[in-house]
Amino acid sequence: MADRRTTGGREEDLVGQILDRITFARAPLAASALVLALGWLLGLASGGFVLAGWMVVLLATLVVPVPVPSGASQAAAERAAVWPETPMKAVVDALHDPAIVLDRTGVVRYLNQKAASAFPSTRIGNLLALTFRTPEFTDAIKAIVAGRPSAVQFQEGGQGGRTFAVMFTPLREPSSAGQFALVTFDDATDRFAVARIRSDFVANASHELRTPLASLTGFIETLLGPARNDPAAAERFLRIMLEQANRMRRLLDDLLSLSRLEMRAHRRPTEIVDVAGTVRHVADTLVPVAERFGVEIGIDLPPEKVLVTGDPDELVQVFQNLMENAIKYGAAGGRVDVRLAAVPAGAGKRVRISVRDYGPGIPPEHLPRLTERFYRVDVGASRERQGTGLGLAIVKHILARHQAQLLIESEPGSGAEFTVEMPVAPASSADRAA
Repeated sequence: MADRRTTGGREEDLVGQILDRITFARAPLAASALVLALGWLLGLASGGFVLAGWMVVLLATLVVPVPVPSGASQAAAERAAVWPETPMKAVVDALHDPAIVLDRTGVVRYLNQKAASAFPSTRIGNLLALTFRTPEFTDAIKAIVAGRPSAVQFQEGGQGGRTFAVMFTPLREPSSAGQFALVTFDDATDRFAVARIRSDFVANASHELRTPLASLTGFIETLLGPARNDPAAAERFLRIMLEQANRMRRLLDDLLSLSRLEMRAHRRPTEIVDVAGTVRHVADTLVPVAERFGVEIGIDLPPEKVLVTGDPDELVQVFQNLMENAIKYGAAGGRVDVRLAAVPAGAGKRVRISVRDYGPGIPPEHLPRLTERFYRVDVGASRERQGTGLGLAIVKHILARHQAQLLIESEPGSGAEFTVEMPVAPASSADRAA
């Protein structure tokens, strides 16, 4: 069997070499055929002579050595004329970042596996502009034709899209007459996020901490001055100072939580979570808080598991924020209802988890801005209930990472309903989790 396979391989190589020789000699073959045909038409040669002459030319083509790459097809030869098979490809393949080789017209001539995975719509032989439709890329290609390197910042579309620092570097491969450019994509998402988060954190912290710090400073000065020998006033001021310190701690915790979420915004969670069990657990832990506000929590959850793809701790944070807000701000209604139901048939299987209170409700002009940082419908009521103004902003960021959404419905005097809609875990993932 091995001998037959070897013989077959040799026969295929021989046929391939014959075809390659004919292909590479197509110009002289065509020219000789044209000359002999003209001779026959002008009566200078008979048909038999023309046929015999052309066969001689063909045999000469097969016998005389021609510069054909051994075992190479015409398509491979044409590719080699564009981007030669050299160690240069191995260098591009070894790069840690996605990398694409362009010719001077902006056509993709080669890309490594990382680039093919990161940008699946990129094809060899197509213009790079078909994948990246931005003016900056066009300007960068013009610059490399002039021999100048350039850098471009590129951000993928959609919420949570990655940000790349793209470098265009002129490249001349020694064995080729054409000029090329190496385009590398450095995923700078985390670096840009850290810089933005640092700036936002400083701005937010300095703004929100100013009031409690001023309050603490005032009370400390009072204790050192007029209230130095007044034990009753000192005790009252110290309690207020403790409350302000706790407020600053809650604020810093929420800011840090929000910063961590923004850092992971482009990374999808992969764990399988029983969302019904998560909601039930959160409702049980909030019973003492509900009792303190005189609120009863009613739950309507299916007995079986409802599996979603998510981060367990973050989903706990979502439903804890929503239920605690409903308890604190809807306490006048005396009840909070939590319900889980399947979304009516549509594109993909999804579930809705709704948290409804029967309190004073929210005026419609405030609804679009509820998930903004530090936005409060009633600043006094929020501070009285120890709110930081960041709870719903945290919820929004977590749900965006989970490819879920938050729906808010409310009418003044009729309470408010906050609904989380998210996709169910794929059946294959659910089977593995089970």
